[in-house]
Amino acid sequence: QVQLVESGGGSVQAGGSLRLSCKVSGYTYNSFCMGWFRQAPGKEREGVARFNTGSRTQYYADSVKGRFTISRDSAANTVFLQMNSLEPEDTAIYYCALAKYPWQPCNAADNAYDYWGRGTQVTVTS
Repeated sequence: QVQLVESGGGSVQAGGSLRLSCKVSGYTYNSFCMGWFRQAPGKEREGVARFNTGSRTQYYADSVKGRFTISRDSAANTVFLQMNSLEPEDTAIYYCALAKYPWQPCNAADNAYDYWGRGTQVTVTS
């Protein structure tokens, strides 16, 4: 069974950094799409970053471009989201997701992703 488990969330002051991790179990193909999404209370879920593990193409939402970086440790089957210069507007529950089809570029729509983690809370104080 495919499982995704996020970790690394927490509470930080504005300007600080966090690194989120998403450990993937039960899925070992070389090329697929991984995405990071977030949802704040009262707002719809939005895509933050996505990454094709074969081509290594990356995408970032305009709101986080230049501050966030998505990467993968293939040996550990883990995807990371390094978040720098955090702002209060980044406060949300962050989810990782996996799409089995290796789109190039990866699909931006959340309904294209097949497996989801349960989320990790990120809180940024001013």
